[in-house]
Amino acid sequence: MSELALFLVRIGFVAVLWIFIFSIISVIRADIFGQKVVRRATERNTPTVLSSPVIPAAPSAPVTVVAASSGAASAVATRLVVTEGENAGRELPLTGRELHIGRAPNSDLVVNDEYASTQHAKLVLMNDDWLIQDLNSTNGTYLAGARVGTPAVVKLGTPVKIGKTVFELRA
Repeated sequence: MSELALFLVRIGFVAVLWIFIFSIISVIRADIFGQKVVRRATERNTPTVLSSPVIPAAPSAPVTVVAASSGAASAVATRLVVTEGENAGRELPLTGRELHIGRAPNSDLVVNDEYASTQHAKLVLMNDDWLIQDLNSTNGTYLAGARVGTPAVVKLGTPVKIGKTVFELRA
């Protein structure tokens, strides 16, 4: 093999190695710090009445509605109940407008699971509906068995799975 060909193979190998290293660093960075997400997700053509002036947010992603497996559509969820996983039986009151879920100790629902990201997902109250939003987690968030890509409405009794933990919203 000529010296030029050997030199080009070496340069190509080093380039591929650096690309691999940078991709690993970006995945680790995303898992540690999370990804900035859209703060508001609203349905199209739905007017929102606000009591205080708000700076307009970036365009939001479409909202997905998944039919409830049980429960009334008009009832508002007041608590989150963990049905499977390490925290099975635990109940959290839904008193605020957001609930953060992940491995981070400052999360509202701490999921000690190797399949959950540090900042995995969040529940947001919008127009009397709770929306689940995946925060660019590695293994995903599942609502009624379907992976959540855009913010999705969580109806009462619909199972939400993060890693090995499954929870539902209840009235």
